[in-house]
Amino acid sequence: MMTTHRSNSLRALLLLILLTGFVLPSAARAEMEDYPLVKLQSLDKVTARTMTFEAKVGSTVKFGPLFIKVQACRKAPPIEQPESASFLQIWEVTPKEEAKWVFSGWMFASSPALSSMDHPIYDVWVIDCLGDPPGAVEMQQPVAPEQEDLPEDSEASQNEPESAEDPAQQNAAETGGE
Repeated sequence: MMTTHRSNSLRALLLLILLTGFVLPSAARAEMEDYPLVKLQSLDKVTARTMTFEAKVGSTVKFGPLFIKVQACRKAPPIEQPESASFLQIWEVTPKEEAKWVFSGWMFASSPALSSMDHPIYDVWVIDCLGDPPGAVEMQQPVAPEQEDLPEDSEASQNEPESAEDPAQQNAAETGGE
């Protein structure tokens, strides 16, 4: 009797959790934005050499015998909890020219151990996604007012140069070439 009551409670709790996940509005579950660059860090465990580098999404970079192909880089919006994740495909080319998969999947900057690369000599992890997301709205530069929109100042308008020449040449022309 006790096990049926416990299993019914567990089912009700599971149902509640599932319904909550489906009922939450999509605004509450923020989408991560795509970025064009990923910043990676690598470590050679034998020599203790580290290297930080950037790679474009869609490109392949080489670190030792490893080839790293960046498939995607996504970052949470600034108002959300910070998180960057990149989908990487990493393979090693052996001395016999054989390619062996080392890693394929999402790496998360906030918790590298969650989905880490397992290699005896090399480590690679995500630092951040960089650049402007494709849908970013560019800030417009303020437009300078036209010359005719400016209030006229009789003395200022007489002293303004008419062309954009070198100031030293203008000064020489005004003084008669002295």
